[in-house]
Amino acid sequence: MTNALKLEYLILRGNKLSGNIPNSISNVSMLKFLDLVDNLFSGPIPKTLGNLRHLEQLQIMNNNLITGPADHEWTFLSSLANCKHLRKIVVSGNPLSGVLPTYIGNLSTSLQRFYADHCELEGNIPMEVGNLSNMLVFELGYNKLSGFIPTSIGGLRNLQGLGLFFNKLEGPISKSLCDLERLYNLFLGLNKLYGSIPSCLGNITSLRYLYIESNKLSSAIPSTLWNLKDILEVDLSSNYLNNSHALDVGDLRSLLKLNLSRNILTGDILSTFGGLKTLVSLDLSNNILHGHIPESFGGLISLEFLDICNNNLSGVIPKSLEKLLYLKYFNVSFNRLEGEIPIEGCFSNFSSTSFMKNYALCGPPRLLVPPCKNDIHENSKMTLLQAFRYGLPTIGIVIVLIVLTIMYRRCQSRGTTLPIKDDLLSLKTLRRISHYELSQATNGFEESNMLGFGSFGYVYKGRLSDGMEVAIKVFNLQIEGAFRSFDIECDAMRNIVHRNIVKVITCCSSVDFKALVFDYMCNGNLEKWLHSNNCFLDIIQRVNIMIDVAAAVEHLHNEHPTPIIHCDLKPSNILLDEDMVAHVGDFGIAKLLGEGDVMKQTMTLATIGYMAPEFGSTGIVSIKCDVYSYGIILIETFTKKKPTDNLFAEEVTIRHWMECSLPKGAIEIADADLLRKEDEYFVVKANCISAIMELALNCSAELPEERKDMKDVVVELKKIKQRLLNNIQHV
Repeated sequence: MTNALKLEYLILRGNKLSGNIPNSISNVSMLKFLDLVDNLFSGPIPKTLGNLRHLEQLQIMNNNLITGPADHEWTFLSSLANCKHLRKIVVSGNPLSGVLPTYIGNLSTSLQRFYADHCELEGNIPMEVGNLSNMLVFELGYNKLSGFIPTSIGGLRNLQGLGLFFNKLEGPISKSLCDLERLYNLFLGLNKLYGSIPSCLGNITSLRYLYIESNKLSSAIPSTLWNLKDILEVDLSSNYLNNSHALDVGDLRSLLKLNLSRNILTGDILSTFGGLKTLVSLDLSNNILHGHIPESFGGLISLEFLDICNNNLSGVIPKSLEKLLYLKYFNVSFNRLEGEIPIEGCFSNFSSTSFMKNYALCGPPRLLVPPCKNDIHENSKMTLLQAFRYGLPTIGIVIVLIVLTIMYRRCQSRGTTLPIKDDLLSLKTLRRISHYELSQATNGFEESNMLGFGSFGYVYKGRLSDGMEVAIKVFNLQIEGAFRSFDIECDAMRNIVHRNIVKVITCCSSVDFKALVFDYMCNGNLEKWLHSNNCFLDIIQRVNIMIDVAAAVEHLHNEHPTPIIHCDLKPSNILLDEDMVAHVGDFGIAKLLGEGDVMKQTMTLATIGYMAPEFGSTGIVSIKCDVYSYGIILIETFTKKKPTDNLFAEEVTIRHWMECSLPKGAIEIADADLLRKEDEYFVVKANCISAIMELALNCSAELPEERKDMKDVVVELKKIKQRLLNNIQHV
């Protein structure tokens, strides 16, 4: 026993030990290093650990430790104040909950590393953390912390790593952080921070990783950030940032990753980007950038990921990009690009989704674009020159000119059969297609080509004359309301251009025949994947699909001068493409709110089970009706139960069932194929499903004013997904 008391290192890592942490450990008086990581210890952290006066490192992450029933604060920290040599505390991955006490500042000034991520921490970060003057790494990510980032953190002059990501922190980014002259990592993403990015961050020359994504930051990106010549990764995505000056990043000689997506950046992409020889990932998607793709992009010799979709870029795709030997992901969809798609090098590996919805791209049939017609133009010019050279009579020249004009116009017509992506263009400007062409595309609307049917008609699979596979929605004009449904869907989809919304390619409208032509979604709809015996979606696929749907609905509600209410969200209207990306379709009963309106009354009823209570009882619709439907779909996606199942009646709706069942645990409610107790990641998946079901309940609240906004839903789901992925990596 005497030898045990003199033990300096006690390592019991990964032994699946359970029960409380034994108090007898505190008797090992000479202990310097205690490692109980990756076990099943439960109960509170014993305060007797404060008796270990020589303790230097305490590592108890990834257990089931909690705070005591009478404690709301982390009282075990008060006992650790007795450990004057303590350099490292790691309690991450325990459901401790509670709040950080102010006496955290009483811990030894020798403390250098404090890790408490994934601990369900709430409340504010106390100002007293500024007393820990020798702190090197301070990690509080993946918690529920709120309030402002305390300015006192700026006093931790030795700090190298600050991780406060994935919380509920708000307020501006304090300029006091600029005093952290040795800072290496700054992770503030996935919070509710607003205001501007302090320009003085550009003075922290030691900074290598800057992540401030998914906040509410506005104003311009400070040009001083591009002074950080040795920075490795920058992520400012999903904010409201603009660029009052050009993005001159050409001097970032070591940059590996740059993500500025989902902001409001404008202007041209500078050619200086091509000087980033070390760059591996570049994401400028979902902005308002215009001009051409720089030829200098061919100099990004290390690039593996390039996404510049959803901008207003024009011109051609530079052939210099064929030199990018390591490029694995490429996306220029939803721009105004034209001309020939490069085919050499990495381009042989890209699919049609990389190029869809552009102005007039052409290339091989597998990319679902028209063939290039360059030869016709060249031959036309040659014919005209020869006519002049050999002195054709005047009448001959006139004939040649007429013929060439006809050929040129036909060539233009054939070369632009794809729709023009322009939010200002009405559906009426698209090329109309004839009834005969649609009949040819579907073999006479043969029953074997029927994909499904709805309230107003049938949907067929077809192949147009240019080889493009499409879905054709034919309206049954004998059904009352079919004419109106066609008009509504045209109006609703006229200006919608979004990655997760099915886009009309063209239409056919005559007195006795009306049809809309859409992109063909080869993986069918969500209902098939949830309720067919031969289909299965894993948990990450389901989360991704629901993020896609939330993004689509948020776009309808918030990114149009006139908000659009879908009114009929349900799994059969959620379509999946070849990459299992979800697209919301069927706007047949959609409603457009007038200026200043927040609701509308209608006689049209949506699908039973997904319809909001106020919609069904009074006919009143608002954007909150879509939120309700979305909440019901969330429940169905992860439980595999339909709101119309026999289990549910008027008194017990699917929402009431979820509300009563959720406290019993995820295993009681989740799809049995999705969550099994023997699963390797059972706890991680169960926590994820529970969090999503809580969100679903907030979306499907009985009263419209109590339902979440879709913008918040998107953010929350992304947080849940990130937490899921990180936990899987750590298990």
